[in-house]
Amino acid sequence: MVVAIDGPAGAGKSTVARLLAERLGFRYLDTGAMYRAVTWLALREGVDLDDEEAVAGLAADHPVDLGEERIEIAGHDVTTAIRDVEIDRVVSSVARHPSVRAIMRERQRELAAAGDAVIEGRDIGRVVCPAAEVKIFLVAAADERARRRTAERPGIGADALATDLRLRDERDAPNLQAAPDAETIDTTDVPIEDVVARIEQMIAARARA
Repeated sequence: MVVAIDGPAGAGKSTVARLLAERLGFRYLDTGAMYRAVTWLALREGVDLDDEEAVAGLAADHPVDLGEERIEIAGHDVTTAIRDVEIDRVVSSVARHPSVRAIMRERQRELAAAGDAVIEGRDIGRVVCPAAEVKIFLVAAADERARRRTAERPGIGADALATDLRLRDERDAPNLQAAPDAETIDTTDVPIEDVVARIEQMIAARARA
């Protein structure tokens, strides 16, 4: 079974997906980390992020090793580095390139083909895995999403993070749409445990069907 969890930054995707995968004994796949890793490598190599051909070349030549605990690209462990606020601000510039997305989606589908995975991202249920048995689209109020990001990025001003989040939403918009058959869950005032429990009930119902 494949469970697709999509939604904007700060909606709770990573926390929900990780906990759900742990409870189910499934693999956890963070597809956003793949774009972050390519972004990190492009910055390290001095590649212009607006140069689609050059960025796509990096993505093709250096497949991201997406493990449960470690993320590597071009022989570098970038698990921590890709969570830097600098990557937050520019990753959408990489992810918006159609050729880069095509390369990433092919790799994501390969990973999904093994089954029994919880996959989080922006377009998993709609584009990457349209046949996923369970599709979830998480949302949350803008101020709550900004609060969560502030908690994740201590030392960065709340106003600056809120602005970065708004700009990122604008850049992500073309690829951030719920699948027609996805269940939308607003996590604004709902404890993570309750969100996970609700999805588990959906999975159980799907399994019975």
